[in-house]
Amino acid sequence: MHRRSVLKLAALPALYGIAAPVLAQQRPTITYAYLLDPAYDVVTWAMRNGKVPSSTIDVQARALAIPQLIQATSAKQYDVIMAAVVSLPAAVQRGLSVNILATSLRAAPAGEGAGVWVPRDSALKTPQDLKGKTLGSYGLRSTGYTQIRIALTKKYGLNMALEGGDVSQVEIQAPNLPGALASGKLDAATLIHSQAYRALKSGDFRLIAETARDNNEIFKTRFVSAVNIGYPERLSKQPEAYVEFCRVFRESLKYAMANKAEVFGAVGKESGLEPDFFEWWFTKNSEVPGYFSEEHAKAITLFYEQARDLGVLKSYPDIRTLVWDKAPRA
Repeated sequence: MHRRSVLKLAALPALYGIAAPVLAQQRPTITYAYLLDPAYDVVTWAMRNGKVPSSTIDVQARALAIPQLIQATSAKQYDVIMAAVVSLPAAVQRGLSVNILATSLRAAPAGEGAGVWVPRDSALKTPQDLKGKTLGSYGLRSTGYTQIRIALTKKYGLNMALEGGDVSQVEIQAPNLPGALASGKLDAATLIHSQAYRALKSGDFRLIAETARDNNEIFKTRFVSAVNIGYPERLSKQPEAYVEFCRVFRESLKYAMANKAEVFGAVGKESGLEPDFFEWWFTKNSEVPGYFSEEHAKAITLFYEQARDLGVLKSYPDIRTLVWDKAPRA
């Protein structure tokens, strides 16, 4: 379900007479599209509910499913879009000019929630047992699943080629993955965040690999999955507005972390998830930096190298050349 929330931030003092049209020009609206996920509804909750005041901009934030995000990126339907890092090389090759404003999703130090699951009574005990078996994924060429393939290749020695590899890999719509796994249509599956949390709680499934943790250990860094991007021609026209958006974005997250009972409770009521899910997600699963650093650039470059080796990417740009010169760095 698509939700469209409008943040009407603190109004400027009224001006006299003909100054009113100028006011409208001085107070632009920045539109933001982000991943349709309850955890990210927490990130944006304060900006969507008037808790982060700004005297210079209005923000419209909307959650979109992955196919809609991809389409919206190419069509430039929003001023700022949360984009998967694996999608940027292809976008650039197609001639789409983008600038990175901030890292919007990164693995947490604990590295939980991005693993390989099997039924509780499965005979599979280790990742090596996946040879000749069927592994289901929500997106075979997605950033998250590519990171899983990297860990299974580098740590467990599996040939994770999509064709002719050790494992038969199939793409299934995310909501159907737990049912396919429980019914025996799949031998193993990767689950999205809320499904992984429920699997941990229910005991119906068990992990045979925690691949985000594996990647943290192998590469001594934490992979970046998504970034907020904008378009150079818009950034250059009103840079101050985008600087302010970046501030509002960071403050929205800060508000959520400082008011967990309020925000986790509100989003939990909307999504049907208990507040403990959000506590787990923000402490053990993911991190939302809201800025871009050299460490992030190195992590993305490392991911691109590994994705190229797996055949997901043919080439990729120097990620540093895509970073907006006014992007927050800390």
